[in-house]
Amino acid sequence: MESNPRDYGEQCRFDAFCKKVLRNEARAYLRNMKRQREREAFFSDLSQAELDKLCVVDRYPSDSIVFSSHGYDLHIDNELVAEAFSALPQAEQSILILHCTLDLADGEIGNLVGMSRSAVQRHRTKALQELREALSALMPKGG
Repeated sequence: MESNPRDYGEQCRFDAFCKKVLRNEARAYLRNMKRQREREAFFSDLSQAELDKLCVVDRYPSDSIVFSSHGYDLHIDNELVAEAFSALPQAEQSILILHCTLDLADGEIGNLVGMSRSAVQRHRTKALQELREALSALMPKGG
């Protein structure tokens, strides 16, 4: 059985087409691998700040002390801070809880707690100063 020269030409064209497709796929694969290597980084090359962004810390209700005011909760993880916060009067605790959790202005807090804006500002600054003093007294020297 003899082959037809016309069939042989078609076989050569099909063979060239297949080789071209394989060559282009190999180039695309190598190009993608190069792009991926340029974007990748070893964990050892990352800074501590970048590593911190990658981790997740589980938070449990038992890990923090909760202070509530007007239906909003302030979670404090540090026992020293929680102890200093609990020593504040209830009105100042409420003002700080609303200020820290809702990021409300003094006038808005005043409307909620029934005080003037200036009274809220005085209580807030006084409470923050008392917290600073209590915590600085509890901190070890040089820390």
